[in-house]
Amino acid sequence: MVDRESTCKACEGAGMLADDEGWQYACSVCRGKGILHSAVSAEEAKVMEVDHNNRLLD
Repeated sequence: MVDRESTCKACEGAGMLADDEGWQYACSVCRGKGILHSAVSAEEAKVMEVDHNNRLLD
């Protein structure tokens, strides 16, 4: 059974997000795991690199 309290609400548990153009990338909130733990929510956000179109770079 899925625990709705710990499921990442940004990616809805999938671990992947997509931009308007369909480019997919790992969720920056849960780090691609789809599940949030109390320790993850306490971490600071990591600034990621983007290209000139604001797409995230791996």
